Amino acid sequence: MSAAATPPAEARRTPPAGRRARRPWGTAAKYLVLSLGALAFLFPFYYMIVGSLRKTTTGDLSSASPTGLTGGNYTAVNGAISLGRSLLNSGIMTIGVLLCTLVFGVLAGYALARLQFRGRGTVFASLLLVQMVPFQLLTLPLYVLVVRDYGLGDNYIGMILPFAVNSTAVFLFRQFFLQMPQSLFEAARLDGAGELRILWKVALPMARPALLTAMLLTFIGPWNEFLWPFLVTKNADMQPLAVSLASFLSNLQGTVSNPSGALLAGACVLAAPAVALFVLFQRHFTSTDIDSGVKG
Repeated sequence: MSAAATPPAEARRTPPAGRRARRPWGTAAKYLVLSLGALAFLFPFYYMIVGSLRKTTTGDLSSASPTGLTGGNYTAVNGAISLGRSLLNSGIMTIGVLLCTLVFGVLAGYALARLQFRGRGTVFASLLLVQMVPFQLLTLPLYVLVVRDYGLGDNYIGMILPFAVNSTAVFLFRQFFLQMPQSLFEAARLDGAGELRILWKVALPMARPALLTAMLLTFIGPWNEFLWPFLVTKNADMQPLAVSLASFLSNLQGTVSNPSGALLAGACVLAAPAVALFVLFQRHFTSTDIDSGVKG
């Protein structure tokens, strides 16, 4: 083929004019759709925050026009249900569940990923099966076991115990440990390290993304949990914030001048820690240090 028949390299790399014209429109449409989705996602938060600061004349946010912004709704809901005590109860329950989830999840995940023992496949299959069982089906037998047999009603241990082992966290850690190079573990065993030392010195330093992911995913459940604490706590001083807000909605609305604003104020307090954690740690979801342990 002659040189004249071969198109220049610049001509081969340059896209047609029609395609160049379509790209800006496609990019603009993509950003428009993403912006609309972001607005739809953020609108409930906007309504909740603004509603918690509104001062109305009738106490009905849907029908009354706002007469100004105030922080009185937070004071009102705090006087009705004691936000500090409810937050403390939620924090104790959540921290207890997190600690149990991370400790048992790491140990079980490492055993299922790196240890060879009889029945390992059966244990893993049972783990997957447990994830398919709704917690509501276990509520009645758990209530009989924890409250009646163990006597742990109105007790932090009773609130934490059903969530101490999280099958999702075990699965997450197992998959993460499976991705680590086998040579790291073999080298540590040749140096005479035991399994717990290998887990502490080799696996955990590289498992920070999995630890953060498990922590954030686990935090949402106990922090927002309503059904189980509602069943096992009859004393108002032991109820977490989600249960206290439900009690306020059912029994204490008449004690404040703006029930809707006070309820939204409590919802803002309940949502703030979860939102703050996700904002602070979202960049760690995709980071990984697995490859840093292997050279060459």
